[in-house]
Amino acid sequence: MSAPLAERIRPQQLEDVVGQQHLLGEGRPLRRIIESGTIPNMIFYGPSGIGKTTVASIIAGRTNMTLHILNGTQAGVSDIKTVIADVGTFAGMNGILLYLDEIQYLNKKQQQSLLSYIESGDITLIASTTENPYFAVYNALISRSTVFEFKPVSASEMERAVTRAFRLLGEGDPITLEEGVTAHIAMGSGGDVRKAMNAAELCALSAEYRDDGRYVTMELARALTQRSNMRYDRDGDAHYDILSALQKSIRGSDENAALHYAARLLEAGDLISLTRRLLVIASEDVGLAYPMAPVIVKACVDNALALGLPEARIPIAEAIVLMCTAPKSNSAYLAMDAALADLREYGPLDFPRHLQNKHLDGEGAAVVGQHYLYPHDFPNHYVTQQYLPDEIADHVYYQFGENKTEQAAAAYRRRILEEADK
Repeated sequence: MSAPLAERIRPQQLEDVVGQQHLLGEGRPLRRIIESGTIPNMIFYGPSGIGKTTVASIIAGRTNMTLHILNGTQAGVSDIKTVIADVGTFAGMNGILLYLDEIQYLNKKQQQSLLSYIESGDITLIASTTENPYFAVYNALISRSTVFEFKPVSASEMERAVTRAFRLLGEGDPITLEEGVTAHIAMGSGGDVRKAMNAAELCALSAEYRDDGRYVTMELARALTQRSNMRYDRDGDAHYDILSALQKSIRGSDENAALHYAARLLEAGDLISLTRRLLVIASEDVGLAYPMAPVIVKACVDNALALGLPEARIPIAEAIVLMCTAPKSNSAYLAMDAALADLREYGPLDFPRHLQNKHLDGEGAAVVGQHYLYPHDFPNHYVTQQYLPDEIADHVYYQFGENKTEQAAAAYRRRILEEADK
């Protein structure tokens, strides 16, 4: 059985690797490390199909070390023991290079079993992971390794790989491509070289025969190219990156960018994450500058959830545009965080006596009677009295924001304070 095209076309030299020029370009750090011949412990982090395994294989081919390859989805304790067994033997005399793919699937104990050998230099580790290593990899391994982030391959660089793939696939049985096929596959792969190779291979296998050989049409390319440019994983970094980009775009009053990121979430079918984040944004970023925003956004969210996709996009768009064009204030959000910081520092302090629920004073009470002043009995329904505990009585959490709504409230506050002091 023939190996998949992605495996057959895997580059053997750094010069043939597409993308990752921030790491592998001339003079870049990873390239200099590889060319030095001294390989440190490294962790390659990034989405699947972008060259992590390829680069690790090239590094392994440049060393005299004994190579072991394990995959975290399948490796068990016995596999790790097999690697360790080579330490101190003739097989490991030039050192042992362990390439551990998908390291995040090894549990903490399995990762720890390698630690002493990595620390002593008996085993050199190159690990790869699609999840953030600072969360997925044991901290002690992180501290003994250098993390390199691999990024999705750009469409322009991907075209080189797709062109090369069709050239290989057309050997002995020519393939003619309709204009735009390579660009479409490159764009539709979402930066994943493996998916682009799979799409090219499927196109070659299902191409129609004409007088001059096989012919791949744009219609065929569209049908066979997975809609993978929406790189998305509900539990992965891409999920949180999109939500973060959405919130920062709304906070920055850029409705076009916000609609773009919302569209990506809708296209992935993740209506729940989108609506939850919109509810947060309404209070965190619009806040008291437009107090009706949370109410309106909640109504839009309720409508969206009741309608479902695709109609849900309409109230979602309304909520996004409303918040992008509304004035912004995070004053309430900051005030609550400041109050929480005081609580963590001082703990639950005693209440001022006049704020407590009415009850009999103890025999040794310093002040007898509650002496609470009922604000509604005073002009403007306000009277000066202490509400915070004694230890933090002068602490201020909330600052009026520089917007029309909060400045109107600030003016009202100044007026009733002035009248109370008379």
